Amino acid sequence: MTITEMTESCRLPDEQAAREAEARWDSIAKPLHSLGLLEDALVKICAITGRADCCLTPRAVAVFCADNGVVAQGVTQTGQEVTAIVAENMTRGEASICKMAALAGAQVLPVDVGIARKPDCPGLLDRRQGSGTADFTLGPAMTRDQAEGALRAGYDLARELAGKGCRLLAAGEMGIGNTTTSSAVAALLLGEDPEALTGRGAGLSSAGLRRKTEVIRAGIAKNHPDPADPLDVLAKVGGFDLAAMAGFYLGASAAGVPVILDGFISVAAALAAVRLAPRCIHAMIPSHCSGEPGTHRILRELRLVPVIQAGLCLGEGTGAVALMPLLDMAAAVYQGMPTFGEIHVKEYQPLV
Repeated sequence: MTITEMTESCRLPDEQAAREAEARWDSIAKPLHSLGLLEDALVKICAITGRADCCLTPRAVAVFCADNGVVAQGVTQTGQEVTAIVAENMTRGEASICKMAALAGAQVLPVDVGIARKPDCPGLLDRRQGSGTADFTLGPAMTRDQAEGALRAGYDLARELAGKGCRLLAAGEMGIGNTTTSSAVAALLLGEDPEALTGRGAGLSSAGLRRKTEVIRAGIAKNHPDPADPLDVLAKVGGFDLAAMAGFYLGASAAGVPVILDGFISVAAALAAVRLAPRCIHAMIPSHCSGEPGTHRILRELRLVPVIQAGLCLGEGTGAVALMPLLDMAAAVYQGMPTFGEIHVKEYQPLV
């Protein structure tokens, strides 16, 4: 499948299903829109699935793992060997995402899209596009073919999971240095200075943050990515994980399956996906707003309002799976509450 075919496969929402979901919410014996953003999320889920029953199981979170050559420029507190270690922990159920996903009833699928040291362990999906990206201060992070390969890997995985019956998806990531790549991608796609979008990641000092910002500027100056071409941006200053996540969002949209966004890296990938295929935004459910300064700016650009405000910044898809139990609770009300008519109470009327 070509990139054009992938982007054109993204679905528009089913407006009839959305109207049915809204009518159902309004008929339930409770104050109108009293579950706020949770009600909006369920209506959106019904619209992308084309069904008003709002089934949320089975569910899965794909965690795209990859390394970034730009760590050679001292933009992180830890070395890239940590990526492989955490990926291996995921296969054993020992990572943060595994503990949270178990409670949320979600399957965790760690995916190697470009870890520098290839782990040899069962349970890690092999979708490798290379042994980490190149240092983007010296040249492009990857070739365009590699970027397309990562995008396609994510797209195919989402379609595969949908084909196996998944009704709710989420995407996470693990890759030392990927707040740097995400800030570079966001700066280009938003047309803003990197300083406004770049944060401390997993824990940089003020001096480290200044260096990180200058490294991003240097990478942009070296490679001259075309902001009008999201794939060019991903290839030149992005990462395998970002490209694969963007593809995952396209694939979820094409399959008619809602997909929950995680934190900064996730929404940066979502921005790239929307620039490639604007329709895919209809499948996206924002979970939270992380502490990275670029997160709020991207969500505002996408006109997405996150449900959770909890200062989360762990990554791995943890914020996305944290939303799942809240959606379950909203679905319990949506599916199981009696209507005003059934309890013989006059319906609430919208305020004017």
